[in-house]
Amino acid sequence: MKIHEYQGKELLKAAKVPVPLSKVVFNASEVRAAAAALIESTGNEIVVVKSQIHAGGRGKGRFKEHPELGGVKVVKGADAAAEVAAKMLGSTLVTVQTGPEGKVVNRLLLEQGVDIARELYLAATLDRATGRVTVMASTEGGMEIEEVAEAHPEKILRESIDPAVGLVPYQARKLAFGLGLDVTVASKFGKFLTALTSAYEKLDCALLEVNPLVITKQGDVIALDAKINFDDNALYRHPDIELLRDADEEDAAELEAKKYDLSYVNLDGTIGCMVNGAGLAMATMDIIKYFGAEPSNFLDVGGGATADKVTAAFKIITADPALRGILVNIFGGIMKCDVIAQGVIAAVKEVGLKVPLVVRLEGTNVEAGKKMLEESGLPITTGSSLRDAAQKIVELTK
Repeated sequence: MKIHEYQGKELLKAAKVPVPLSKVVFNASEVRAAAAALIESTGNEIVVVKSQIHAGGRGKGRFKEHPELGGVKVVKGADAAAEVAAKMLGSTLVTVQTGPEGKVVNRLLLEQGVDIARELYLAATLDRATGRVTVMASTEGGMEIEEVAEAHPEKILRESIDPAVGLVPYQARKLAFGLGLDVTVASKFGKFLTALTSAYEKLDCALLEVNPLVITKQGDVIALDAKINFDDNALYRHPDIELLRDADEEDAAELEAKKYDLSYVNLDGTIGCMVNGAGLAMATMDIIKYFGAEPSNFLDVGGGATADKVTAAFKIITADPALRGILVNIFGGIMKCDVIAQGVIAAVKEVGLKVPLVVRLEGTNVEAGKKMLEESGLPITTGSSLRDAAQKIVELTK
């Protein structure tokens, strides 16, 4: 689960991580008063107006309606902030991460201007190779970390955190001096990093990225940006964080899938997949690509799916306007093939079938499941194997 920058900064502030003073606004009519209050609080006329969408690269992005304007704008005074905000709100921002369709900006963060001496990169995430939380830091703040990793991998510093003891002081010092910080700033950096890694653990984050982390001319260490992603599987422990979800920023089909405990990811292809088991789902997508087509989704109904769950999955798949065919690939271990067949038949009768459908069943009650499909009277093609089913659906969609 993703949240907006302003929400992330509120969580960091509560965790004693230094962040700039800011105010969030949702309407253009709020901007002038909010900017004036911010200026009065800080004594600084410089205000940064930041678009709030679930995508990176906002500063380099451009609005479709205002191509001269980026997603982050530094202005002087409340009037200038109001003028810029009026253009941003309701407009579509296109960045490297949104794709050409872009995202509509419905909220803005007004933030105090900061005297920046240096920009750094700092993040905590899970390294699946070691099974430990790893802190990454770099002198190349403000850049996409993927670009740094490709062009200058030696500039990315890493420290792996032992879960038994947590971040220890020498690791913070090692990173600080690796970033070229002097002794005074290094001490502040150590406190900052300790608070950040503690927040990562307590909030069950999947990623906590600060880019840029800035050192001010006064020697303070501040999180100028905050990108936080959470582990969906741990959200039951954080109902307050669940409330931060912005449905407008998420895929409608993926949100619908969550209601039925379905693992669903929308993709760009034309062949819908309904499979039980993540590994089998990945293999199914691979073989569709092998025969020259592209999957339109990843959908794992799980090992204990009911007929109702299968029907819901079918509805989600068929709602994709780019859909040209559907491949159902089920291996019945815990899952019973006749239950899948029952769900598929019910779904087709309820939703209708406007594209070819190929079903491959194997495992528990497979003969009963195949018989149900054959006797349904519906235009369903069966596959004798995964290869056979994939070839058939690709041919049928040509």
